[in-house]
Amino acid sequence: MDREDDNTKPPGGTQDERLLESPRRTDEFLHTDTWRVFRIMGEFVQGFEDLAQITNGVAVFGSARTHPDDPVYQAARETAALLARSGFAVIPGGRPGIMEAANRGAFEAGGMSVGCSIALPHEQGANPYLTLSLKFKYFFVRKMMFVKYSDAFIIFPGGFGTFDELFEALTLIQTRKIRNFPVVLYGSEYWFGLLDWIRGPVLAEGKISEHDLKLLHLADSPAQIVEIISRSRSAIDRIQG
Repeated sequence: MDREDDNTKPPGGTQDERLLESPRRTDEFLHTDTWRVFRIMGEFVQGFEDLAQITNGVAVFGSARTHPDDPVYQAARETAALLARSGFAVIPGGRPGIMEAANRGAFEAGGMSVGCSIALPHEQGANPYLTLSLKFKYFFVRKMMFVKYSDAFIIFPGGFGTFDELFEALTLIQTRKIRNFPVVLYGSEYWFGLLDWIRGPVLAEGKISEHDLKLLHLADSPAQIVEIISRSRSAIDRIQG
């Protein structure tokens, strides 16, 4: 992506920041935002073309701050390798940390290792374990690609960005904007507090239903993750076959 200015940073902030900024003058809006639609459209078209070959994709999310000597990094690497050997394409964000671990595992296993990165003010370089690399200016375009080309989301321990992907997927499934696919949390110890809160006041006060709790899967090993995703894939194949 971003072939025309891949190595430059837009003046005045990111493309998302400029798009979402309230217009100060009407004429400024007419000369910028309306024409920006074509850039957004081009990013969608390029993403669709680049990812059209992807089948059985699995998106992997988690902290970019996770170091290679962290057991969670090793778990993500092993999970991706198992997925690749089972015929899944692995689709993380293409950056360091958990994203690198997942790309590395898939790459070393000889599988499809995709990186969907985002242009940020303080950019981190793409990790070296990619068979297909895409770079997006707009978060919402990138997020759509993850959803469209994935049959499951794996959520490793992470921060705000990881939470964003987690809850957006759950919302889209809950509201039936997309079909129900597995959303798997890795690491019961890390996610215990969040799950306790969801099962406690969130459910007790009727903010979600018992059925909504079933949208989340919890796993403590790479083998468990792959079993959950493979079981879901087999069920889909039986329905479609």
